[in-house]
Amino acid sequence: MMRKFLSALFLFTVMAISALAQPKMPTPEELAKKNVDELETRLKLSATQKSVIYNYAYNMAKEQVALMKKQQATGYDDEEVTKLYRLNNETNKNIKALLKPEQIIEYDKITEERLAGVDPKKKKKKKKGEEEEKIVGIEGLKSVKAGQL
Repeated sequence: MMRKFLSALFLFTVMAISALAQPKMPTPEELAKKNVDELETRLKLSATQKSVIYNYAYNMAKEQVALMKKQQATGYDDEEVTKLYRLNNETNKNIKALLKPEQIIEYDKITEERLAGVDPKKKKKKKKGEEEEKIVGIEGLKSVKAGQL
C-alpha cells in the first residue's frame, strides 16, 4: 500500500510537472499548493493540518522539481529516484500521522486515484452499456507515453 502511494504521488507530480512544463516548469510552491488544496477540499483539513502538510508537500515538491531539472540536464539517475522515493515514503508517513482515521480512509482513496491516473475534476461520462478498460500495475505504467511523463 505504501509503495502504491509513493508511486502514485511521484507519478502524479511528474505528470503535473510535465503538463505544466510546456510553457514553464512549476515552482515547488505551485505544486505544493495544488496538492494541499486538493487534500484540504477532500479531507476537510484543519488550519493546523493544512499548514503542516503544506510544509511536507513543499519539501517534497522542491526535491521533485530539482530532480526533474537535473534529469532534463543530465538524464535519468536511478539513485536520485530512489532517494526521492524514500523522501516520498517519509512524507506520506508524516502526513498520515496528522490525519484522523476517517481522513486516512479518504487519503488512501486519493492515493489510489492518483495511482490509477484518475482526475476527480475530469470525470469521463461513459455511454450506456460501455465499460471502461483499466490497465493496472506495471502494464499501466508501461502504457503511459514517454511524452506524458
